[in-house]
Amino acid sequence: MEEVFKPHDLSNAEPIEIAKAAVRILDGKKAGDIKLLRVADSTVLTDYFVICTGHSNTQIKGFADELDYKLGLCGLQPKNIEGEKGSQWILMDYYSVIVHIFGRESRDFYKLEKLWGRAEEIAIDDLLTD
Repeated sequence: MEEVFKPHDLSNAEPIEIAKAAVRILDGKKAGDIKLLRVADSTVLTDYFVICTGHSNTQIKGFADELDYKLGLCGLQPKNIEGEKGSQWILMDYYSVIVHIFGRESRDFYKLEKLWGRAEEIAIDDLLTD
């Protein structure tokens, strides 16, 4: 099977390239229902949201650890990580890209896609495996 994500320097990359790398990493770990939203026109906080779902607290933590590790190999360190072991929502702030890793109940409760309904959803089909 072809490797979905290959580490490369992202320290000076455009925000969309960082967001796409996050999508590939999360997809490689089998994160569910991945969405990529461009929110730059709606907020000054960030340019993109990457949103995904895990099926257990262990899986959610595993997604966050993998993202932290692999983006670190690319020269990126998060400004902040919110949420702890056992959490149903981990937020990883990479300045121009914020990654939200949810459990199903939390994702259904917070409904970020609806909250940011004016955001442009970026097609990611070409980034995903099966």
